[in-house]
Amino acid sequence: MAYIFIALTILLTVYGQLVLKWQVGQHPHLISAPFSLLNIVTLLLKPWVISGFAAAFAASLCWMAAISRLPLSKAYPFMSCNFVLVALMAAWLFREQLDGFKIAGTLIIIFGVIVVSRSA
Repeated sequence: MAYIFIALTILLTVYGQLVLKWQVGQHPHLISAPFSLLNIVTLLLKPWVISGFAAAFAASLCWMAAISRLPLSKAYPFMSCNFVLVALMAAWLFREQLDGFKIAGTLIIIFGVIVVSRSA
């Protein structure tokens, strides 16, 4: 069950990051200079932004459930999967560059998660 909570934490975190990136990209005028509290509040009240924050909150609850069942040293390395999934999804959804260095770094992260997950 702990690994299900870890998977939910990862999926909800990735969802939240991608939705926030998408919404900020849709409404760049709301966060550009000059700073306006009204613009920030307008962005924060958008349904998709609210869903991103709700996902982050739900991810926190899942994370608490996961670390109540596993040692932190065993659970935490899986959080690096967020980097992998966000990088891949951002390249696909937002056409962000995924060059050789990012691919190599992503593979190193994956290898590291595999090695740590096999430790006793």
